[in-house]
Amino acid sequence: MVRVLVLGATGRLGGMLRRHWDAPGLEPLWQARQGHDPGAGAWVMFDPRTDPLALAEACAAVDVVLDLAGPVPGPGRVVESFAAIPPLARAVAHGVRVAGGKPLLWASSAAVYGARARCHEADPLAPVSEYGRAKQAAEAALAGLPGASALRIGNVAGADALLSGAHPGVAVTLDRFADGCTPLRSYLGPKTLAETLFQLVIRAAEAPLPPVLNLSGPGPGVAMGDLLEAAGIGWQARPAPETALPEVVLDTARLAGLVPLSPETGTAPRIVAEWRADQAAHREAMS
Repeated sequence: MVRVLVLGATGRLGGMLRRHWDAPGLEPLWQARQGHDPGAGAWVMFDPRTDPLALAEACAAVDVVLDLAGPVPGPGRVVESFAAIPPLARAVAHGVRVAGGKPLLWASSAAVYGARARCHEADPLAPVSEYGRAKQAAEAALAGLPGASALRIGNVAGADALLSGAHPGVAVTLDRFADGCTPLRSYLGPKTLAETLFQLVIRAAEAPLPPVLNLSGPGPGVAMGDLLEAAGIGWQARPAPETALPEVVLDTARLAGLVPLSPETGTAPRIVAEWRADQAAHREAMS
């Protein structure tokens, strides 16, 4: 049994794990800040930024630390909030050291690559957004920490701006390029995300993971128009501006060597099916 501390368990990705981590072999310890409704399972309540003692004690109680905490882009999110990302990463790194150097899986983002079509872990980073620059700075703060792995996560259905931002009766506008295609992006569904992180946590308890790892669905990416059509969401096209990127696809060869995934998990129908199932599970949990 591998014990894992999940920091940021009340966020979107944390919620997906709580709905889908039901296989034997893993014992999660969920973390939330005071004032959150924890729900079922084993919980610890503290703020990693302001309570280093509670953080160190929680890290010491487990075999692996999975850090999903921190602000993410979204409606109403001010750019200035991303400045909290590097200090939070440093606080977690300190807690891990004090606890004896537990393996740390830290949620980074594909945003660190910037305007790059094909993204490999060895590529130089050139983020173009404040969020991407904050994630890059946090990765730098974790560099050299034994057992730390930065997971550069692609788009997750239900935690993205495309599917989760769609509203009934309101058509989504997508860029269409000269070849007739809509933007191609790396995506994965909530269940695949949970299963992949489950396997990575188990592996991290046995041996160090690579210090940097792309985490997304396998294959050449999925067209945003295909995702919306699979979901039955209406959309309209506009000519893509010169600054638009036709594709941003993560190379997942390194991940495939650790957690083999079926090619089907990177297809629009499978991603949408997982998104719908996760939405239903979330509604049931809230009822």
